[in-house]
Amino acid sequence: MLAHFYQGQQALLLKTGCSNPTSNELLFFFFGSVEDLLIHDLYVLVALAEQQSNSERLKQGITQVLSIIDGQHQPWLNGMDLLEDAQQNKHLLSTGCERIDFLLQGGLREGHLTELVGPSSSGKTQVCLQVASNVAKEYSGSVVFFDTGNSFSPKRIEQILGQLSDHSDIESNKILEQVMSNIVCHPVFDIFTLLDVLHQLESKLRSQVYGGSKVRLLIVDSISSLITPILGGSSAQGHALMIAAGFLLKELAHRHNLSAVVTNHMVGGEGGTLKPALGESWRSMPHVRLHLFRDSKSSICNMSILRHPYIVSAFAHMIL
Repeated sequence: MLAHFYQGQQALLLKTGCSNPTSNELLFFFFGSVEDLLIHDLYVLVALAEQQSNSERLKQGITQVLSIIDGQHQPWLNGMDLLEDAQQNKHLLSTGCERIDFLLQGGLREGHLTELVGPSSSGKTQVCLQVASNVAKEYSGSVVFFDTGNSFSPKRIEQILGQLSDHSDIESNKILEQVMSNIVCHPVFDIFTLLDVLHQLESKLRSQVYGGSKVRLLIVDSISSLITPILGGSSAQGHALMIAAGFLLKELAHRHNLSAVVTNHMVGGEGGTLKPALGESWRSMPHVRLHLFRDSKSSICNMSILRHPYIVSAFAHMIL
C-alpha cells in the first residue's frame, strides 16, 4: 500500500514539474510527505488548508492526491462479477505432463499463485521448465522466468520439446525457435531486484506496452532463496518484503489473467520432519501449494496437494 502512496506523490510531481509552484507542490511542502497527509482526517485537512493564504490551491492538491490514491484500488466486485471473471478470463494452462494435469483437474489456473515445495533435487525446477516449455509452445504465450540460482536451462527445454515432438528436423527447429523466443529469462539475485522488476512488469502490462505475445505464465525459481536471507533478527523489514512480494505476484496473476508459479525449499521442523520454508505467514499466500518429493534411489517423482481452493487432496507419480 505504501508503494501506491509514493506512486501518487511521484505522479503529482511529474504532472506539476518544478519550474512553477502548484497546488500539489504546496501541498507536499505543507504536509511534508504523503504519509503525513494520509494520517490526517479529511475534514481536518480541509480545515488546515482554509487557514492558509493559498487555501484553494491546497484544497485542490488534497483532492488530486486522494483521487490518485483511490485510483490505485481495484473496484469492489460482487459474487457474480467474480464468477464471470473466473469463467471468462481465468483459463487452465496445461503443464504438458498428463499426470500433473489430471492431479490439478486440467492444469494451472490463470489468476492463481501456485507454489512448488520440496527438498533439493525433488524436481521443482524440472516442473517449471516443463510448464514453461508447454505454455510457450501450445499457447503461443510469453513466459517470464525469474532465475534466482542459475537454474534456467535452454538445453533442458530443447530436450523436453524433443521428447514431445514427432515432427521433421525443420519443423522441430521452428518450434524450438518459437518456444525460445516466447520465454524471457531474468536473472534475479535479491528480493529488491525482484520487487523492482515485478513493478516494471506490472506497469508494462497495465499500459499494454509489453513486447511480444500475451504473458500467460510467470515463474520465480526460487522465491525462498531470495527471502530466506532477509528473514530473522529483530527487524520486521524482511517479513514485510516477503509479504509485499507475495501480494504483488497474486495481484499480477489476478489483474492480468496469468498463472504465477514459485518454488520453495524445505527446512527441518519439529522431530526432524521437513516442512516448507518461509514460515506460517507465507503458508497462506499461495492459492495452490504442491509438495514434490522423490522415492529413495528412484527416478520417480511424487506430487501431492497440500493446499488448493477446490481440490481436497490428491497424489500423483511421474518421471521427470
